[in-house]
Amino acid sequence: MAKLYFYYGAMGSSKSANALMTHFNYEEVGQKALLVKSAVDQRDGDRVVTSRMGLCQECIFIEDLVRMTEDEIKIYDCIIVDEVQFATPEQIDFISDIVDFMDVPVVAYGLRADFQNKLFPGSKRLIAIADVIHEVKTVCWCGHKATCNCRYNENGVVRSGPQVMLGANDSYVALCRKHFKLGMLGPKKD
Repeated sequence: MAKLYFYYGAMGSSKSANALMTHFNYEEVGQKALLVKSAVDQRDGDRVVTSRMGLCQECIFIEDLVRMTEDEIKIYDCIIVDEVQFATPEQIDFISDIVDFMDVPVVAYGLRADFQNKLFPGSKRLIAIADVIHEVKTVCWCGHKATCNCRYNENGVVRSGPQVMLGANDSYVALCRKHFKLGMLGPKKD
């Protein structure tokens, strides 16, 4: 029986690398896997998933997936979704239908919460309905587990603004909850 998996983690926890490795593992054993991401994510170009480690693979958009027929979807042994936090709750319900009615497992990777520690709508829906929820861990500069995505700019920590602002290490850092609350991007310099 197929399942809906949600692997979440803070920025820099290797979610995209894990999605790419999952895709590779299916393909390596002769199974067919479909790599998907939201069209919102255009950081690395159109229809490509890229990890910070340099791994890269072509993909389709989740917007394309929801237009596919059941016969087109059922040829896959697994659907792998990266940056799933950008999916709408309706798109999440559609991927759960792939699991429940087409018996194709879906493995989704994404952020749980934004730079204000508020759930993304797609992640919130996944937390409510996923069969398996697993944290992909990373660490804060202090060595404790990082759970928060801190947005920053040349003036320091950013606490307000739109929920979605695409960026990477140039705009975000993963912090533990304490340093997120304190707005400490790194150790104090004397």
